[in-house]
Amino acid sequence: MASAQDGRQAEYARLLREIVPMIRAVAAHHHRTPDRVDDVVQDVLLTLHRVRHTYDPARPFIPWLVAVARRRSIDALRRRIRMDAMEIRDDTSYETFADPLANREREGREAADALAVALAALPRGQREALELVKVKEMSLVEASAVSGQSVGGLKVNVHRAIKALRAKLKGG
Repeated sequence: MASAQDGRQAEYARLLREIVPMIRAVAAHHHRTPDRVDDVVQDVLLTLHRVRHTYDPARPFIPWLVAVARRRSIDALRRRIRMDAMEIRDDTSYETFADPLANREREGREAADALAVALAALPRGQREALELVKVKEMSLVEASAVSGQSVGGLKVNVHRAIKALRAKLKGG
């Protein structure tokens, strides 16, 4: 650690690799799951990096390291206890239930099919007016030129087509 304080990065990297098993042992003493042990090891390594300037080279390194590791491990336990106190446990939360949105695609296809059937049942003039003005989004003047219907006739046919579709789709 004294070499790390002097800025020798290679020795510092070697030190960190060599102390990981010891840190892992301290963390495993307090935590049961491997993921929590790994979290504590990472936390200890970050803490060591942050506080390496506080190490006194005149004193033994291992007791200083174990003290830091033990404190960070206990801090992790305290955080976990606080989180557990705030969390609500629900044993049914992992059970699977049908998602209300799961059938949307099928329902959308069924609605599209019903609309296609209802459109096919419309008289030709109403169907053509609705397709040109609403589906293809043509202006009334453009739709009039394409269909041969007057602007007023298009308006009436679109209105009647929409009214007929509403009645057909609500009833069926």
